[in-house]
Amino acid sequence: MDQTSAPIYEALEKLRRDRVVHFDVPGHKGGRGNKELLQFLGEKCLKADVNSMKPLDNLNHPVSVIKDAQNLAAEAFGAKSCFFIVNGTTAAVQAMIMSACKAGEKIIMPRNVHRSAINALIISGAVPVYVNPGINKRLGIALGMSVSDVEEAIRQNPDAKAVFVNNPTYYGICSSLQRIVEIAHRHNMLVLVDEAHGTHFYFGEDMPVSAMKAGADMAAVSMHKTGGSLTQSSILLCGENVNSDYVRQIIGLTQTTSPSYLLLASLDIARKNLSLHGAEIFRRAVELSQYARNEINKLGGYYAFSTEIIDNDTVYDFDLTKLSINTRDIGLTGIEVYDILRDEYGIQVEFGDLGNILAVISTGDRPMEIERLVSALYEIKRLYSREPVGMFDLNYINPDVVYTPRQAFYSNKKTVPIKDSKGEISGEFVMAYPPGIPILAPGERITEEIIEYIIYAKKKGCLLMGTQDIKVENINVVEG
Repeated sequence: MDQTSAPIYEALEKLRRDRVVHFDVPGHKGGRGNKELLQFLGEKCLKADVNSMKPLDNLNHPVSVIKDAQNLAAEAFGAKSCFFIVNGTTAAVQAMIMSACKAGEKIIMPRNVHRSAINALIISGAVPVYVNPGINKRLGIALGMSVSDVEEAIRQNPDAKAVFVNNPTYYGICSSLQRIVEIAHRHNMLVLVDEAHGTHFYFGEDMPVSAMKAGADMAAVSMHKTGGSLTQSSILLCGENVNSDYVRQIIGLTQTTSPSYLLLASLDIARKNLSLHGAEIFRRAVELSQYARNEINKLGGYYAFSTEIIDNDTVYDFDLTKLSINTRDIGLTGIEVYDILRDEYGIQVEFGDLGNILAVISTGDRPMEIERLVSALYEIKRLYSREPVGMFDLNYINPDVVYTPRQAFYSNKKTVPIKDSKGEISGEFVMAYPPGIPILAPGERITEEIIEYIIYAKKKGCLLMGTQDIKVENINVVEG
């Protein structure tokens, strides 16, 4: 068996040819029980939506085709072992942290992590030691972690069990991953990498270093983001220092026992495609992204940033497939440009924040669509630009941590209006989604700056979430 094989997909095709009569779940029975769904998704799709059975293996205890598919993925990604995840990369991130740290044990991490990482702290009881990322004030974004800051955090917390790294960030920023791995391993700490946006690092040419090549111990990889699998499908990679059987048990604590074979097959087929054609796929993606970046920068007012921001510290490398565009000089927030692109021009970009938009470029994009984006940005500048006064400077505010996320989340709480919450300790999250990085996490003190940020983000149209109050007007804070 080699990289031309797709064991799960092949097993599903055999099952379809065998015309098995189903007296098992799912109840739609290949679509016959739900005609509208059948018309929407098609017969072939619904006949592949089956339950775990002997010919198809079991995700929680793989011994045949799923095991073979995961082994092929481990080989393709240069890992010791690989686990298919159908609960999204959220589940992979949580499994990494829960495998590395028990309740009360420390983990060093940047504060600009995805919500899933802080959720893992709430579930596991691990204690975060936050390293504030670098800040680019011109762009208003958080960057990577400085090696010297990581070293200092390790020096002050020699009992920490792991170092957690975002690589790359949503904006394409990469930390000095190999150096961080060297330092952490020298102090007997594991390195866990949220590589949600870095599938292409394993297959593209001249890409930033991948987590496994850098020697990291675990990496959560969103195959669906840039790898071509179905939304919600992901993989968890493990290196030599990790007990894979224990990790499998940890994954089983939160992952469904009824995995979708559509997601599993998509992971299998995507891995095969990347193994055989990845270099060509991502070469094309970089070409499209670079062309778009150059054309957008010619418009004036926008800044599609790239490798020029590398400083070999908090920006050690940059992911050229990320078309991150700063909009502040035309007097519009990223979320305003995001909304105009979607509502007026029929263009959906990945997200808009208070100063930037992000367009995810893949081989599925076409030059005519790039031209359409560039033209729309030109028109938006012409029609909507204004003087950039009164705009918020940053998308990241250094936290004042009072309690661990777990302590605060499970504490006795009271509800207060956000506008009157200055000085209180948050008992829940406030975040803009996407990208899902908390503005405020449980256990952090609410400051005037944070309140102003939340009010400004709401006014500009950011989708805020995380509070029990669906309108995000009130917040639960720690009593006492």
